[in-house]
Amino acid sequence: MIRLLASIAAMAIAAAVVISGISAYLGPNGLKGCSNYPSTETDCQSTDAIVAISGGDTMARTAEAITLYKHQWAPLLVFSGAAADKAGPSNAEAMKQQALAAGVPASAILLDETSQTTKQNATNSIALFTERHIGSVILVTSAYHQRRAGLEFGQRAGGTIKIVNHPVKTDNQWSAWWWTTPVGWWLATSELFKILVFYMGGTR
Repeated sequence: MIRLLASIAAMAIAAAVVISGISAYLGPNGLKGCSNYPSTETDCQSTDAIVAISGGDTMARTAEAITLYKHQWAPLLVFSGAAADKAGPSNAEAMKQQALAAGVPASAILLDETSQTTKQNATNSIALFTERHIGSVILVTSAYHQRRAGLEFGQRAGGTIKIVNHPVKTDNQWSAWWWTTPVGWWLATSELFKILVFYMGGTR
């Protein structure tokens, strides 16, 4: 009985380590340890822009970007994403409308309305940054998607633009309890696979 309990405890600890490791790996946060507002500390300084990419819970991603903007992390918002429904407005336009409704001026918003994949989000956004001489950005997406998005943006920026990861902690697809649902495991494993494909030189 003691050996059985010890084995169960060991398995529980191992599972906890794996789950926490996956969570930390998929959702890197460059603003971890910072307060709600930027400061003069090296890792907590304001940037030139905040970019939010659509997909998953787009409204939650947009809301997080708006909060960062209102907390003066950057003077510019960039929304990236094509239309989910080709008959309607782009995701980027819907994100813009959400920001306008929250009091963000139109002059502080840039759109990329053609991106359909994370790679395209990165490519098109980096082109906007280069055109506008934007040298540093905070990248906002869902926590399960943050690592891969950061890799794509970082690769295409080529070291010329500082990319700061900042995931949405909780949305309608992901939370600290993601491992208790089939959807959570599907998102985690699919992202890990896509990251592997990225490192192997593939695209997604």
